[in-house]
Parts: sequence; C-alpha cells; structure tokens
Amino acid sequence: MSGRIVILNGAPRSGKSTIAAALQGSEPGAWINLGVDAQNRMLPASLRPGIGLRPGGERPDLEAKVVALYLALYDSIAAHARQGFHVVADVGHHDFYSRPLAILPQCAQRLVGLDVLFVGVRCPIEEIMRRRNVDPQGGLYLGGDTVPEPVRRWQEAVHVPGTYDVEVDTGAMEAEGCAAVIAAALREWRRPSAFERLAGDPHPASPERRRGTLGCSRGA
Repeated sequence: MSGRIVILNGAPRSGKSTIAAALQGSEPGAWINLGVDAQNRMLPASLRPGIGLRPGGERPDLEAKVVALYLALYDSIAAHARQGFHVVADVGHHDFYSRPLAILPQCAQRLVGLDVLFVGVRCPIEEIMRRRNVDPQGGLYLGGDTVPEPVRRWQEAVHVPGTYDVEVDTGAMEAEGCAAVIAAALREWRRPSAFERLAGDPHPASPERRRGTLGCSRGA
C-alpha cells in the first residue's frame, strides 16, 4: 500500500519545517521529511540555491537545473510513497522566473495515482520579518526595519495559483495546531485533490504574471 504525501507550500520563514517536524511527531506511521532544506544540504555550491531560487528571474542560467531538481525531488517523493513510506515535503513553488516554467503542474504529474495533500502555509509578512530579524541564519535571510522587495515578492508569488486542499496560518496557530488541521484533512479525503486538478492544467499562471506585474531585483 502506498504512503500518503503532504506537500507544504509557502514562503521562507513561514513555518513549513516546524509543521513537518510536528507531523512526524504526531501522525502514525513512518514519515520521511523531504523538500527544499533536505535537498539543498546535498547540493554543490554551483547549484545553490536550487529549488529555493527566489522569484524575480535573476538567475536564468540556473533555471533549467531548478526544473530538473524539482522533478528529481518529486520522483523521489513518489518512490518513497510507493515503498509504503509517508512523505512530508516543504517547498516554495512559484512561477516567477525569467519566463514561466510551469514547474508545479509538471511536479503534480509526477505524483499521479498517489494520495497527495497540498497545503498552503500562510504567514503574515510582519511575522515573517520578525522571524527573519530574530534569526537571520548568518545572513541567509534578509531582514531590516522595512520589508525588502525580495521578501515581498516571495509573499506575492508563492501562493499563485492558490489551488490547495487545505490552508494553515502560522501567524494564528502553533505548528502543532497546523499539524492537527492537516491530520484532519488527511482523514477526510476529497476528490479531485488539488494535485489532481493541477496535473491537468499545464499553465496555472495568474493574469498578473502574464502582464508581468512582478518586478525583478536581487536579495533573498
């Protein structure tokens, strides 16, 4: 029997990793934690930030590798699930590269036939900035008294098109509460799931993306 898959999608510092750990500690069965953090720890410097490449189109030279890394990650998720392991993966999907890459529907197609719960992890930008300022992790995360444009762009881009099975807000509840909401959604499965819908839509970009309203600038 295949394992269940939970994909946590949200901006950096929105609390995805903490929710993943809470799921591992509260849900029955063996849960494997895959995603952007796990993958990036394995990457050489030449491929970083890998699938964590932020919105803005600033690294067109890396974009083909980003697509390949995403597909490799989802192939690994599928392989673990087909071996009976449950998988929770933290990612930050967006399609605001130098050109639309339609990565999300390609990834959804990799998981066809498997039970996937797609979770939108939201967090107010004020709380994200507080977390960035408290723990910038050696400069990995931009902070400051005002919201840097790259941080704002993450907040705008990561939830497009917003097709989820369930959403949680880490500014309003602790990781354990978010994990409980996700666990309840796993018990009350609805079809078609978000990933089943996304797998049938190869171009889920918003009208704003087609008009090019998100600008490009540097920063993490």
